[in-house]
Amino acid sequence: MNNTYIKPEERKTILFISDDLRLYSGVGVMSKSIVYQTAEHFNWIQIGVSYRKEYLLQPIDLSSTIDKDMGYTDSNVILYPDTIYADQYSNINSLRQVMKKHKIDAILFFTDPRYYIWIFENEREIRSQVPLIYYNIWDNLPYPLWNKPYYQSCDGLLAISKQTYNINIQLLENTIDDKIVRYIPHGIENSYFPMKGDENVLLEFKNKLFHGNNPNFTLLFNARNMSRKNISDLILAWQMFTEELSTPKAQKCALVLHCNPIDYNGTDLIACYEDNCNTNITKIVFINENLDFKDMNLLYNISDGVILPSCAEGWGLSITEAMMTGKMFIATVTGGMQDQMRFIDENGKWIDFSKNFPTNSIGKYKNHGDWCIPIWPATAHSIGSPKTPYIYEDYIKIEDIYLAIKELYNLPPKERIKRGMSGWNWANSEEAGFTASIMADKMVEGIESTIKSFVPSNDDKKVYKIKKNDKNLINRNIVWKPWKTE
Repeated sequence: MNNTYIKPEERKTILFISDDLRLYSGVGVMSKSIVYQTAEHFNWIQIGVSYRKEYLLQPIDLSSTIDKDMGYTDSNVILYPDTIYADQYSNINSLRQVMKKHKIDAILFFTDPRYYIWIFENEREIRSQVPLIYYNIWDNLPYPLWNKPYYQSCDGLLAISKQTYNINIQLLENTIDDKIVRYIPHGIENSYFPMKGDENVLLEFKNKLFHGNNPNFTLLFNARNMSRKNISDLILAWQMFTEELSTPKAQKCALVLHCNPIDYNGTDLIACYEDNCNTNITKIVFINENLDFKDMNLLYNISDGVILPSCAEGWGLSITEAMMTGKMFIATVTGGMQDQMRFIDENGKWIDFSKNFPTNSIGKYKNHGDWCIPIWPATAHSIGSPKTPYIYEDYIKIEDIYLAIKELYNLPPKERIKRGMSGWNWANSEEAGFTASIMADKMVEGIESTIKSFVPSNDDKKVYKIKKNDKNLINRNIVWKPWKTE
C-alpha cells in the first residue's frame, strides 16, 4: 500500500489546481476524493476554481473538516478559492502568490488542457522549481497533435483512461524516457454501495420522489445537460420504448433525469419531453437540484439501471457510480466508458490500446462484462475549434438507444441484480481498481515517482514544438472506418 501515514512535518506538500473540491462537479468530486484519501500522506494546498466571481485568494483551512469526515487527527489541507478567467483555471499570478506563501514539492493539475494554457506557457519558470504533474483525460481520436507540446511540458502524466494513456504514450514518443506516465482510473469512495436489506429506506425515498406512484422499472440519467450527452435523443428513445408497451406497463416505467432541465450548454429538455412525448403515458421525472452523497446513493439504489448515451465522454463517472451501487448500465462505446465495459481480447484479457488499435469504438472486440449493454457508434463526426482543430464524436442511433433500453427492461429483475453485482465485484477488484483507496495508492505512487525523478529545468532555450514530420506519423490510419476491425 503506497498511501501510508506520514507525520505532517515529513510530508510532501502538493499544490493542486482543479475544481473547488467543495463543488459537486465531476472534477470537484474526484478532486475531493484524491485529497481526502491521501491527506495523511501529503499536505495539500488547493487552488480551487469555480465561476463564482466573488471568490478571492483567501485561504480556508479544511483540515478539521477532513479529520472529522475521515477519522484523521492531523491532516493539513488549505483551500485557496479562485475563479475561472476567460475559460482558464486560475492564472500565473495566483500561482505565484500561493508558491510564495508555501513550500511546494509538486504541482498537480486536473482536467482539459485548454484550461491550463497559462501553465504550459510558463512551464520554464515553474519547472525550474517544482515538477508539473497532469492528471489528464482526452475524449477521443484522432491523436491530438496540438497537445504534444503540453504533454512534453509535464514531468508526470497520470492518465484517467486507457485511451488517454495510449494517447500520452504515442504523442510523447522519444521524449517519454524522462516522464512518469501512469494509468490511474477514477475511483469511487464508499459513499456509493448496494443497499441490501434497506427496503424501508428505499421505499421511503421512492415515495418521496414519485409521490407514491412508484414505477416498476426506473432508468437513471445522472450527468450535466450538455449537447454531447445526447439527452434529447434519450428522451425520444424513451418515447419509442414506452409506446411499444401497453398503457398500464408504460405508466409503470420512469426515466429519471438528474440534471438542469434547461441549460445553454445543452437544450430545453422540458420542451423536448412535452412536445414529443405523450406525457400521460411516457413518464419522465426531472431532478433539478444537487443531492448529497446519501441521497445520490439512494437514487442509484432505487434504479434498475443507469444510462449515459454520450457521443464523447472522457470517463463517464455516473456509470462508475452505477457499478459501485451494483447496477447495470447502458453506455456508448467511446472514450473512458470503454474501460468500464471490460472488453476482452482474443486471449481473454482486458483490452489495452496501441498505436494501431487506439479505440474499440469500431467494434474489434465485442465480448464484454455482463453488467453493461454497449451502444455501438453508427458513425463518427469530426468537430473542432481553433484550440482543438479536430476530434471525433461517436454518434449513436436513437433506435439503438431504444433497443438497449428494451434489452435491459426485458431482463428479469433477479438477472439485472445478478449482473449488476458482477460489475460491483469487478469494479472493486485490483484489476479494475475503481475504488477511492486503489486510486489513492496509484496517485501517491505516481506523484512520488515524479518528485523522485524530477530534475529542475533551467534551459530557457528549450521550447517544445510540433515538428513537420510529426504530422505524417500517426493520424493517417485513424480515419473512422466501421468496417476496419484489425
